[in-house]
Amino acid sequence: WLPGQYASAAAGLVALLFLQRLLRPFFWDDVRYYRRLRTAGRAIRSRMKTGVITFVDRFVEQARRSPDKPFIIHEGQVLTYRGADERSNRVAQTLRSRSGLSRGDTAALLMSNEPDVVCVWFGLCKLGCQVAFFNSNTRARALLHCLRSCGARALVVGADLVHLLEEVLLSPQEDRMELWVVDTSTSLKGVNALLEKLDSVSVEPLPMHESSSVNILSNFLFIFTSGTTGLPKAARISHLKGVMSMCFLRMCGATENDRVYITLPLYHMSASLLGIGGCIELGATCILKKKFSASQFWKDCEKYNVTVFQYIGELCRYLVSQPEQVPKESSHSVRLAVGSGLRPDVWRDFKKRFKKIQICESYGLTEVNIGFLNYTGKIGPIGRASYFNKLSVPFELLKYNPLTYEPIRTDSGRCVKVSKGETGILIAPVSAANPFLGYAGNTSMSEKKLLRDVFQEGDLYFNTGDLMLQDHQDFLYFRDRIGDTFRWKGENVATTEVSEVLGSVDFLQDVNVYGVTIPGYEGRAGMAAIVLRSDQMLDGKKLYSQLEQHLPAYSWPWFLRVQTSLRMTETFRQQKMKLVEEGFCPTVVRDPLYFLDATEKDYVPLTKTMYDRIVSGKIRL
Repeated sequence: WLPGQYASAAAGLVALLFLQRLLRPFFWDDVRYYRRLRTAGRAIRSRMKTGVITFVDRFVEQARRSPDKPFIIHEGQVLTYRGADERSNRVAQTLRSRSGLSRGDTAALLMSNEPDVVCVWFGLCKLGCQVAFFNSNTRARALLHCLRSCGARALVVGADLVHLLEEVLLSPQEDRMELWVVDTSTSLKGVNALLEKLDSVSVEPLPMHESSSVNILSNFLFIFTSGTTGLPKAARISHLKGVMSMCFLRMCGATENDRVYITLPLYHMSASLLGIGGCIELGATCILKKKFSASQFWKDCEKYNVTVFQYIGELCRYLVSQPEQVPKESSHSVRLAVGSGLRPDVWRDFKKRFKKIQICESYGLTEVNIGFLNYTGKIGPIGRASYFNKLSVPFELLKYNPLTYEPIRTDSGRCVKVSKGETGILIAPVSAANPFLGYAGNTSMSEKKLLRDVFQEGDLYFNTGDLMLQDHQDFLYFRDRIGDTFRWKGENVATTEVSEVLGSVDFLQDVNVYGVTIPGYEGRAGMAAIVLRSDQMLDGKKLYSQLEQHLPAYSWPWFLRVQTSLRMTETFRQQKMKLVEEGFCPTVVRDPLYFLDATEKDYVPLTKTMYDRIVSGKIRL
């Protein structure tokens, strides 16, 4: 009877595994990822017991373990872990003796990508300062706003950006802040040269640096987020978030033997916390580029033996749009690309062209610890929402009012969760493990991001403002960001969905979808700024056919604006505000404009006469 019992058990196990593969095909992927999360968490807690608490503590620890290993390679310059540690100590020693900065003060950092960004950043941290990362494109009014909002006592500027100090020097300040340039000398009055006596000071760490006194929930950094409108907001980043961010590359599958190519600006969380921090956590080497270059990308990858690169937004699309670089595209050693914001159509094209590179798409926020990772390789999702993942990263998707984008509440005042397959607003509980420290100098904006009494009295959630969908296989899809969605004909138009459909048309290289106002109409009519591929012409009838097949009529762009290139931010995100402001008037817009002629099923040139008839109501949309 024993053989028969074993045979029955084996048959039952096979049947169980078959059902699991049929009904829960990603079960073991979820289990393995959950175990990696748990292992990473245990490692962090174990280090904290030994006094390795903060982001910089972990760096110092790695510098002691692998002092001679290359940490940052930049334009042929090699900085080892020990070299970076000692240089950051010199920065701290210099500022301690020559500046008025002390523990708890805020110092702003305005620099382009170079190794000294990291050395100055860590030096300020070793001095006990909070560091504010400034966008290197920040100018005039926005620069002064950023300085005031984070309460900076000092501003440190890269040598190539020293001209920006003129704005600060000319501005009246009640408490004159210290101004430093990362150079050996300066002719500007009132500005100090940080590198002037750097080599003469000690490489030893400051005796006052005691990381054990740091509160893990206290502020570590200020990272400015642009939001949808207005001046940048200074998001407070806790030490806890900084430490947790360091695990990102490990969770994506990177190892200590990898060489990670970072072309994103270091003032962005992706490059600084996830990229540099990820390299530190692994003990890996970072290949740091001053600025992304699509034409130079694969040459650098081959030259520096890159194995992993970071992307965000449209970076991968730029690579796909480049002419093929044979043999550079296949002779490199890149095996993994990690990042966020990759459109499904670009993802498909990228995978088709660069077959051996694995994409690891993710989602994360600057302000809080919520994040997702697509570890399955399935094209489209930004992550998984399995039972195991929600144990580590709790979140909910809420029903919302399509007019106001506010969460819908019941008669009892509670919010309502969406069903699977339905789009909802992503929210995350605010807790000790997931703190929201708010925006510096902007309590009203901080309060607007919070939802209270969501499911029960007294609970507190962070409103991400992002629209997500969880499908029946527990994959999560990014649908849109509130502010990018517009309403037309009583329906919500998701710009990402329209962009994806237009992006699959063979003669279009770039697409940016937005809404424009028309007198006499509620909501906004769809408009798309497009860039044609080289040697291609606009085929209005083919474009109409694509829209007709894949989108409801209310989503179709009524206007096209043909540009030679799209305006992008430094983090490769499309700029919409200026396009929205300029609208579709031929006397304002110098680019060629086209109008959707529904009767002809074609896009026709938009003349001033036609424009006047549209705004007067003689041509109805």
